[in-house]
Amino acid sequence: MKYFFSLAIACLTIFSCSKNDKLMHLTGSVDGLMKGTLLLQKIEDTLLVSVDSVVVNGDSNFEFSKEIESPEIYYLYARLKDGTLIDERIPFFAEPGEISIKTSLKNLAVNARIIGSKNQDVLNDYKKLLKRYSSRELDQFESNFNALREGNDSLVVAIEKQRKSLATSKFLMTVNFAINHKEYELAPYLMLSEAYQTNTKYLDTVYKSLIPKIKDSKYGIALESLIKRRKTLKN
Repeated sequence: MKYFFSLAIACLTIFSCSKNDKLMHLTGSVDGLMKGTLLLQKIEDTLLVSVDSVVVNGDSNFEFSKEIESPEIYYLYARLKDGTLIDERIPFFAEPGEISIKTSLKNLAVNARIIGSKNQDVLNDYKKLLKRYSSRELDQFESNFNALREGNDSLVVAIEKQRKSLATSKFLMTVNFAINHKEYELAPYLMLSEAYQTNTKYLDTVYKSLIPKIKDSKYGIALESLIKRRKTLKN
């Protein structure tokens, strides 16, 4: 009886040690890439560095296994057999678990379909909201260009007011989106990447709304550090 009990404990110990809850298993394919190298990259100390690579030779499928200490943005980059680097990167929110990226060598980033990352799903929702603003910004730019060409100063002033109003609306949307998704690492990331220059009080409001786990994440710590630097400079 003691033997079987000891054996069971040993098996449980081995299983618990072998299970890595920080491991990201990234799989996928790049249609059209038959020979070359796929690079897995991330930003470290403001520099984009390669953290892993896999050689593609006759099979467009790929696989990476990487420990993710804290969910963050990674990039998938392709280099052809002759050393040519494709001038596109696929940004995606890396996190532990199973993630799949399927794309084609032509339009590498545009055609990318990313499945399995919860943060990426929420980021995609944010990008859909951004498209609405991008369309309006383009219309305003065109209207402003025409007004300048025609010498219509009063219209230029009116359009500038509209542009400022749209910019304010866009940043408030980002703040509200971050607060409404405070349980995701994406929330502090958005404040650092999309609302970095906003008033410190808004950064602080978002930070205080984050759940403890997100405050302790890479982007949560970075957001807290930014807020402290801002407050120190102000004083």
